[in-house]
Amino acid sequence: VQYDQSKLLVMQTEATFAQAGQDLILRVSQAYFDILVAIENLRAVQANKTAIAQQLEQAKKNFEVGTATITDTYESQSRYDLATAQEIAAENELEVKRYALRVLIGKDPGELNRLQPKAVMDPPQPATMEPWVEAAERDSFLVQAQEAAAEAAGKTVDINRAGHYPTVDAVASYSANNAPGQFGLGEIDTTTRQVGLQINIPIFQGGAVNSRTREAIARRDAERASLDNVRRTAALNARQAYLGVVNGLAEVRALQAALVSSLSSLESNRLGYEVGVRINIDVLNAENQVYVTRRDLARARYNTLQNQLRLKAAVGTLSEADLERINILLEAP
Repeated sequence: VQYDQSKLLVMQTEATFAQAGQDLILRVSQAYFDILVAIENLRAVQANKTAIAQQLEQAKKNFEVGTATITDTYESQSRYDLATAQEIAAENELEVKRYALRVLIGKDPGELNRLQPKAVMDPPQPATMEPWVEAAERDSFLVQAQEAAAEAAGKTVDINRAGHYPTVDAVASYSANNAPGQFGLGEIDTTTRQVGLQINIPIFQGGAVNSRTREAIARRDAERASLDNVRRTAALNARQAYLGVVNGLAEVRALQAALVSSLSSLESNRLGYEVGVRINIDVLNAENQVYVTRRDLARARYNTLQNQLRLKAAVGTLSEADLERINILLEAP
């Protein structure tokens, strides 16, 4: 029983170690993607700031020639100042994210490859949620570790209960003796061999065995309850990651379409402003919408990639091959 228990404890340790490795991959990938999101956000802020600066110059010129009011200039200046503040915040955020990755890998990450603009992310396979949930409940390293812990706790109960049981041991002894004889008879050789069974019957030990057994049973029941909780958590993680991938892909498609529409709207508003059918605030709002859409699109793309990794980790299959698959989608800046 003790040998079986030791094997279970080794299995628990191995599963815990494997889970730690997957957690490390997720932390590093999350830190990596956080930097890329921060870079895309900064680029969007700077593009928005440049567009607002151009609109500000146009508003000033129109005011000078009398085709616009000073209100247009004030509106543009206000948006420009806000964009400047957003740029400072975005730069600070990028620096923080870079340092977070540096802490994880122990060196400066340098320039990072970014997701290709036209990169295609694959949907989950299997395509439905239930197979992923079932696999997580069965194959998650957290579940495997807790299963081993629960079984090992059950072995502890058996070991403590055995304290009441009699034991039978085989015993054997052998001795040889050589002694000088008396009265000139020479040496006398004596050989003794004994083989038998020894029965040990435990006597009452003041309730110590019963107490240890009850304690072991309580721990076993606690480990089993923890196993149920770990299975539910694994199922939840799989569901969240699956939905994150599926909904993320849909969100990316929607935001890509929204970006095209936002750019078209911006061009229309700029043209309308030049011919006098749109006002300055319309152009500023259109520029801001382009910025927001670009920012949200970048975040959705990288969140989807991270959820793909989380889904694999939830079922205990995250490996370097998954990272290589994502590397194919990246390109140098």
